[in-house]
This record gives sequence, structure tokens and C-alpha cells, in this order.
Amino acid sequence: MARSFTWALVARCINGLLAGNVAVIKSVMAEIADDTNRARMMALIPLMWNVGSVAGAAVGGIFADPVHQYPNLFGNSKIFRTFPYLLPCLIGCSVTVFGLVMAVFKLKETLVKEPAPIRPVSPEVTRQSSSSSPSPLATETTHLIQDDTHESVGLQQSQQRTVRELLTPTVIRTMIANAVMSLGMAMSEQAYPIFAASDPVDGGLGFASRGVGFSLAIAGVAVLYLQLVTYPRLEHKYGALSCYRTGQKLLIPAYLALPFLSLLAAEANKFNIGYTDGMKTIPWISLSLKECALWLLLVFLTLLRTTGTVLAFTSVNLLIANLAPTRAELGFMNGLQQVALCGTHVVGPIVAGATFSWSIKHSLPYPFNSHLVWVLCAALTAVSLQMSFKIPESVNTFLAGQNNRDAGTEDEA
Repeated sequence: MARSFTWALVARCINGLLAGNVAVIKSVMAEIADDTNRARMMALIPLMWNVGSVAGAAVGGIFADPVHQYPNLFGNSKIFRTFPYLLPCLIGCSVTVFGLVMAVFKLKETLVKEPAPIRPVSPEVTRQSSSSSPSPLATETTHLIQDDTHESVGLQQSQQRTVRELLTPTVIRTMIANAVMSLGMAMSEQAYPIFAASDPVDGGLGFASRGVGFSLAIAGVAVLYLQLVTYPRLEHKYGALSCYRTGQKLLIPAYLALPFLSLLAAEANKFNIGYTDGMKTIPWISLSLKECALWLLLVFLTLLRTTGTVLAFTSVNLLIANLAPTRAELGFMNGLQQVALCGTHVVGPIVAGATFSWSIKHSLPYPFNSHLVWVLCAALTAVSLQMSFKIPESVNTFLAGQNNRDAGTEDEA
């Protein structure tokens, strides 16, 4: 309902300030999962994000400007005529309210108090205990004091762990590698729609909105299978760190090869793909050989890029959760990761847009032509990949769960 850009910007900032539940959800999923299903559980987070993104885009397109899209139902509505985008926003708000109600009444606390170590009894107390038998009241009081002491000791130990202690070299290295990779991903996500819609003369594919949407839908469909079926099996067999590196190895050639499709698009005269005004409305019907080759290569590179993104991004969520010493620090680790991601999503689109615009304005040789933004994405991913080889294999183990089991074993002993 904003009537100015300033108010729309303020509303968007407030939305971002109140959207901190991503780190919370990651912590909840890590806490309720075990070693048999942790990979599948963590893979559900980006899966649900992609499902929501697709559904949200569909809701926005279907219900935006209802006065003109559905004049029989909303033709006399003054409020929707004044605010043409109010209806999809109300639908989104309703979904958020539904999620809030479910969280308040159905979501239980998942953070289980960790068992605290029992403090050793001094020899003097032992001698006193052996020389005199305690009364029932004294015994009961002692048990109550010990129970309270154990809980307070565990709480104090958790509070005593400082930020500096949590930021170990492995944590810092993993966080930086994740931030660098995420910056490349954010730049590619911003650059692709511009690249797909730009004329082949400017180094793009010349797609109209329908062609761009279809190419993006390919990635959305692939994510469903990769997240639910492929990734859990690969992580179980090779580990999260190996999947993380493999995903980046797939992303680098995908980034570098994608802009070369503009040469084929120029040869195939791809200016008409995706238009509805008597042109080709479905990309794979009545296409020339070069056009078919373009779409086949685009589908292949899209699947390659999507597979790399799923492997790398889902793996880093697991790695970050595995770095938490105890379950109490899961929130800190996931929150720190989210801060880094938010930073890259601020910087990435700005850098990508400015880089692509600058590169097409200057007739410079490769790699400073229209390929520049993709070369930067590949370079950032290569830096992150190189850093990942300095991360120890121990990050494949869920440290918080291991510590909990060790503590339980000590208590039983």
C-alpha cells in the first residue's frame, strides 16, 4: 500500500529486519535430526525455500492487478484499483499468520538441556559420610541441591564459552569460504535474468519473459529431485565436505560456459523465443536445429549449475551445524552464517548489475567483455573451493551430538 518509493523501501527494510527465522529453523532442524536423517532434514530447508519462491512468484503473477485480470470479480473494487498489488500481499500475509499460529501452538522447544558433569566429592565429605549415616531429610536435601547444582553448572559452562572461543580457525575458515561462495551465487542469480533477456549483440540470449521463466522453471523442477533423493544419498556415502567441494567444481565450468551461449543465440536469431504475439510460445516446438541446440545446451548448463548449487549450499548448512560444540551454540553458528549470507545478497546484485552493464558498454576482449560477471562468479567459487581444502574432515561429524553422547556416557559411568 506504499504510495512512494521511500515508504516501499522502509517497508522492505522492516520486512528484512523481521525475517531472522532462517537461522532459527536451521537450528531446530539440526536439533531434532539424528545421524540417520540429518542430511535429508537439512536438505528440506532450501527445498522449502525453492517451493515457496516458485509458489510466491505464481501467486504474485496470478493475483496482481485483479481489477484488470478478473474484471468480473474485482471490477468494482476501489481498494484493489488503488492498490493493484494488495491482493497477493494479503495472501502472503495470511500464509505468514498461519505459520505464526502453527509455531505458537504446535512447535515445541527442541533445545534439550545438556547433562552437566558431576563435580567430584571431596575426601573430607566422603569420610564424614562413612562415619555417620545421614538422615532421610538430609539425603533428600542433598539430592535436590545436587540437581540444581548440575543444571547451574551446565548453564554456566554454556555461558562461559565466549565468542572468541567459538570462532576457532576451522569456524572462521568455513564461514569465509561460505561467504565467498555465496557472493558468487548471489551475483549469478542476479546476472542470469539480465543475461537471458539481453540481446545476443550485448552478450545475452534475447529471451522474452516467457523464455526466461521457462529456463528458470527447469532449475526449480530439478531442485525437487536433487534435494529429496540425490543429495541425502551422496552425503551419506561421501560426506558433506566432499559434496561441498564437488558442488563448487560443477559450478565453475557452468559459470564459464554459460555466456558462450550468446554466440549460438546470435546465430539462431533467438529474438523471437518466448513471445506470445503470434511467435513461438513454446520453446521446443518448430525450432531450427541451432535453436534446439541452444535450448539443449542451456538445459544442460542449468542442470549443472543447479546440481552444483544444491550440493554446495546444502552441504555448507550441514557443515555450519556440525561446527557447533553443543546444541546451545547452534543458534550462534547459524546466525553468523545468516549474517554473512545477507551481506552477500546485498553486495552481490549490486556488483553483478554494475559489472554486466559496464562490460557491455566497453568493447574489450575476453574476459572483460560480457563474460566478465560470469568469470568473477567462477573466480569467487574457485577461491572458496581452494579454501575448503584447508577445512579438516572432522567437520563431517555433528560435534554437538557427539558431545551430548559423551556427556551421557560419563554420567552413566
